[in-house]
Parts: sequence; structure tokens; C-alpha cells
Amino acid sequence: MNEQQILDELLELLQSGGVSVRSEALGGSGGGLCTIKGQKIFFLDTQASSGETAVVSAEAVSKTVDIDNVYIRPEVRQFIENHSGNEKKW
Repeated sequence: MNEQQILDELLELLQSGGVSVRSEALGGSGGGLCTIKGQKIFFLDTQASSGETAVVSAEAVSKTVDIDNVYIRPEVRQFIENHSGNEKKW
């Protein structure tokens, strides 16, 4: 799988977990997860590379989705496990 395919699957996981995804130009940081008035929102940075955004998305998935109870392609699951900390390894 390429970076964009992994990112697409991560974003689908976030949305299926009840997280709203918003695309915004944020200066290339990759975006991030926040909670506003009780609603979890993931900001997707349109100025960041798909690799950087995938790392931030994987961190958000690990915080919001019970990945043990959801089918996830093995490549995507491995990516989440490799990037579930704060350290960027991409």
C-alpha cells in the first residue's frame, strides 16, 4: 500500500469511529485531533504530505478507535502500531 492508500483507510477509520474530519490549510504540520464542545474533530492539513498526515492520523486512530475489535488491513494495522506514540517515524 502507498502512503495515500494508508491515509485514506485511516481517515475512514476515524469517521467510522464518530470523528469529524475537516480539511484545512494548516501550514504543513499534518493536522491533529481535538475535541470541541464534546465532538471529536480531526483536522487534515491540506498543505502537509500524505506521509506526515498519515502519521498524525494513525495517532488519532489509536486514541479514538478500538482497533482490537475492528477489521483493519494488516498493513494499516502495522502502520498504526508503529506510529501510535508521539514520535514521528515516517
